[in-house]
Amino acid sequence: MTKRKGSGVDEYIARCPKEAQGDLAKIRAAVRAAAPGATERTDYFQWPGYSYPGFDYDGMFVWFSFKKPHVRLHVRPPVIQEHSKELAGYATTKAIVSFPMGKPVPTTLVKKLVRASLKAMKDKSTNSIKT
Repeated sequence: MTKRKGSGVDEYIARCPKEAQGDLAKIRAAVRAAAPGATERTDYFQWPGYSYPGFDYDGMFVWFSFKKPHVRLHVRPPVIQEHSKELAGYATTKAIVSFPMGKPVPTTLVKKLVRASLKAMKDKSTNSIKT
């Protein structure tokens, strides 16, 4: 994992309520495990995000955030639709999965969604080169 000097992720988590910090740290660890070598940063939306250079959206493929009463994982839009059955028990939008605080963070699912978001970014980039 490439960590930019002062990526701001530690600070972001520290600014969130204490009851959310552990869940945010679990999501962070799951993202790092699923996307080794990604750059960790907070300069895009001011949320912790992860990127690989050379792709659209400056290579950004996943973010996480806190919005009471949820910790949220932001992914590329096709990911939510592709995993709708697995996400049936969670609040979702076009590109956000909300995990309720106080319940265990489904880290295996988070890793799966991160890998799918990374794949969606790479696929989109490959398809746009072909057209």
